[in-house]
Amino acid sequence: MNEAETKSLPLNAYEPLQPGETYSPIVPASAKMKELTPRSIGWGVFLCIIFTVASAYSGLKVGQVMESAIPISILAIGLARVYSRRSTVLENVIITGIGGVAGSVVAGAIFTLPALYILHLDPHPVQTIFIGLAGGCMGVLFLIPLRRYFVREMHGMLPYPEATAITEVLVTGEKGGSQAKLLLQATAISGIYDFFVTTFHVWKEFVDFQYIPVMRTLTDRARMVFNFDAISFILGLGYVMGLRSSMILCAGGVLSNFVLVPLIWMIGGHFAAAVYPGTIPISNMSAVQIYRSYVRFIGVGAIATAGIFGIIKSLRIVANSFGIAMRVFRHGESNNTERTDRDVPMIGIFLGVVLGAIGVGVFLGRLPVTWTVVGIGLLLTLLFSFFFTSVAANAIATTARNPVSGMTMLTIIISCVVLLRFGLSGTTGMFFVMAIAGMVCTALSVSGQTITDLKTGYWIGSTPAAQEKAKFIGVIAAAAVAGLTIVMLARAFQFGEALPGDLRPVLASPQASIMKELVEGFMSRQPVAYILFGAGAMIALVLEMLGQPSLIFALGMYLPLELNTPALVGGFLAHYLNKRSERTGGEHGRSIRERGVIIASGLMAGGALGGVFGAALRLFPWYREDLIQTPFYLYDPISQSVSALMFVALCLYVWFGSMKKNKEA
Repeated sequence: MNEAETKSLPLNAYEPLQPGETYSPIVPASAKMKELTPRSIGWGVFLCIIFTVASAYSGLKVGQVMESAIPISILAIGLARVYSRRSTVLENVIITGIGGVAGSVVAGAIFTLPALYILHLDPHPVQTIFIGLAGGCMGVLFLIPLRRYFVREMHGMLPYPEATAITEVLVTGEKGGSQAKLLLQATAISGIYDFFVTTFHVWKEFVDFQYIPVMRTLTDRARMVFNFDAISFILGLGYVMGLRSSMILCAGGVLSNFVLVPLIWMIGGHFAAAVYPGTIPISNMSAVQIYRSYVRFIGVGAIATAGIFGIIKSLRIVANSFGIAMRVFRHGESNNTERTDRDVPMIGIFLGVVLGAIGVGVFLGRLPVTWTVVGIGLLLTLLFSFFFTSVAANAIATTARNPVSGMTMLTIIISCVVLLRFGLSGTTGMFFVMAIAGMVCTALSVSGQTITDLKTGYWIGSTPAAQEKAKFIGVIAAAAVAGLTIVMLARAFQFGEALPGDLRPVLASPQASIMKELVEGFMSRQPVAYILFGAGAMIALVLEMLGQPSLIFALGMYLPLELNTPALVGGFLAHYLNKRSERTGGEHGRSIRERGVIIASGLMAGGALGGVFGAALRLFPWYREDLIQTPFYLYDPISQSVSALMFVALCLYVWFGSMKKNKEA
């Protein structure tokens, strides 16, 4: 196959396969194409380092980790044209895979490690690096046996929104022509739109219609608040997810915000005292406070239970993977597996897990605790990492949203409850638990990003083993850079809140501050809100009994409503455009469907780029959101109406842009 030649994705790329049907990637298994080369590794590591430093700072400052995979896929297309030998599409997959690790490792690091500094348990730089490195490697190792299940067996059944956007960027950009122009057009529109809306005071990003009397009354009397994040990224995300997944996701949000929050308000609004785990009376709480104090824990319980069901469903694939491993030990490695289905050898995975377990055990053993506590801590780390790997992969594959904070909170809560029974408490207990949480958080974050890359490689025709090796390279680079960046920032800044007499500037570190409060509270032997977790578990059980995907619904319960509602709009757009495509038929019908996916991918790519630029501006001391402010911004009736109209204009762009006949057709 000519390296410069790249075909369009097959018609069945996004559809479930019929009995006996197979998927053939654009780079066939028999093709020999440059993939894991010094060029792809070098650029991948370089971009990984740059995005890791930027993401660590922006995440600690404003709680927003820069999205790296989609922007890096766009950069890879541009870099491919710099050399006399144009980089292959498989090399671009490797660049994207290595560079994309930056955001996932940083997410795991900033959610947990700054909490140690807030608690004045200043870790050694080697400890900060090891926590990210161990967690990232476990995330990759535990995901590899699940690859065939999530990537091949579930083909067409999971939407993979982020992987779709990355794949369309790589394939369409490589192919060129009118489709590449359409992708660049959608990316530019979305990038400019999201950049100005989320970075400056142009018009309101969030629409809640509180200026309408009936909506204000519902909020005051029943704590029912409708929220809508009117940005293009989520519109494109919902389009790729499709109507069914986006509707189930939004249904979870409806239950949380329009049923559970008002119900808790009605029952608890008459109590003068605070009801645990809340810290103030429910009568004094806003809808957001009720959600954060109570409903969020119900969502965490639902996600955890849905994850258990997901693991049960994938047990057959895991068992098959172990069966393959046993045959390898007895008869040696087989060379019959085709290139596009060849993973890192199972012996290597086993050795990696064993070495990782030994490393974690030594790390925990250097703390002043008993060997029994070390053994319990090691067991918790391995179990949570393996368990949440499946949860994260499923969540990313369906909604492109990884419930990192919820799963980290659950890790801290269960670890504290278990380890307290073995006498671990105080500052040593806090450090011990946060180290476990840091490794688990990084593992689930990296595994979610890894499944995205493996699905991208599956559609294009990459070698899974090459992608998996590249992931380890990215994890090493990102863990080292993220750990050292946090150490350097800790010397120049305060994390969390300003301390009396400390003149250093403050980095808010919002996620780590929450984790610090959680571990500090539990190590002070506060009770656990079992009833809230149990309620969420029962909701997930009911959905499984009804035959519905419980994890998507649980994610909808946990995620803020404003992220679910625009995704539903994108799902409806996809549904009606696909219906029009079927009625039209022929080449134009196919063009409608293709153009819709390309535009939606462009909206996601542009939204990610706009977010990166906006986050980058926040790094400068002169930045203020009101540097650009329209005269009507603070007047909600106009500002929110303009926001709603502009979002409608985006929807019309998607519709008419998809309906336009493709010149190449």
